[in-house]
Amino acid sequence: MASLELGLGFLFSAPVTLRPAAPPRQTAALATAEGSRTSLLGFSSLATLGTLGALGVAGRARSTRSTVPRLAEPNEQPPGQIPPVRMPMVATGSGAIDVMSKLLQDRILMLNGQVNDEMANVLVAQILYLANQDSEKDITIYINSPGGSVSAGMAIYDAMQFVPCDVSTVCYGMAASMGAFLLGAGTKGKRRSLPNARIMIHQPLGGAGGQAADIEIQAKEILFLREILNTYLADFTGKPLEVVAEDCDRDYYMTPEESKQYGIIDEVIETKSWPRLKKPVKPELQTAR
Repeated sequence: MASLELGLGFLFSAPVTLRPAAPPRQTAALATAEGSRTSLLGFSSLATLGTLGALGVAGRARSTRSTVPRLAEPNEQPPGQIPPVRMPMVATGSGAIDVMSKLLQDRILMLNGQVNDEMANVLVAQILYLANQDSEKDITIYINSPGGSVSAGMAIYDAMQFVPCDVSTVCYGMAASMGAFLLGAGTKGKRRSLPNARIMIHQPLGGAGGQAADIEIQAKEILFLREILNTYLADFTGKPLEVVAEDCDRDYYMTPEESKQYGIIDEVIETKSWPRLKKPVKPELQTAR
């Protein structure tokens, strides 16, 4: 109690004389009075803290810094996100458009990268749009794909077979797995490849987990899809189903020339270097059959 009385006496023992408030027009005097009042309040606050310290009351200062996460700037890319690729612009009579839109106007579609549902939705929409614009003029699809989803690829295949116009396919880079399937699905006589592309066929891949009954169901579904793909591939190429099934049992790589002999394509496109430059002989793979 002695320390409490000492502290309170220290706080209120000194008399304080306040001056009368200045008229509103005396702004300088008013500012001086406000400053004095602020000083008084500050002095009282310090005295109170001193009293609490004398009483042994301890407190921890809390940070008043905002904990709200900083929002990204309008032009700032989120971490780990790849900036979008800018499409080159092409000048036309009515203005400038990007290259992909110009190719679409010329009835040329691009099947690039992994075959998935998003790609299938876009490509099917483009095929239907062009067929609606002109049901007799050819549509050309350029393919450079390592393959992907069987269901997405079959959606593209069904759209190619659904429209009345012919669909020409051209391989550049690689057409593997479902990419090779869609390459061969083009209209016969209009399936082509650039000379340095690679074509690869194999059986569908998949995996399953869970209960034994569910694994059995998934295994039967994959085997059924394999029979469907082999049946269509045999129709594209004109080869017996047994031959196609045996060739697709493992990865089967082909050059464009071999792919033409196999029946997946109909023509190897001549370029400035081919057939002037001869390709080396492909090494034979020794396997036990």
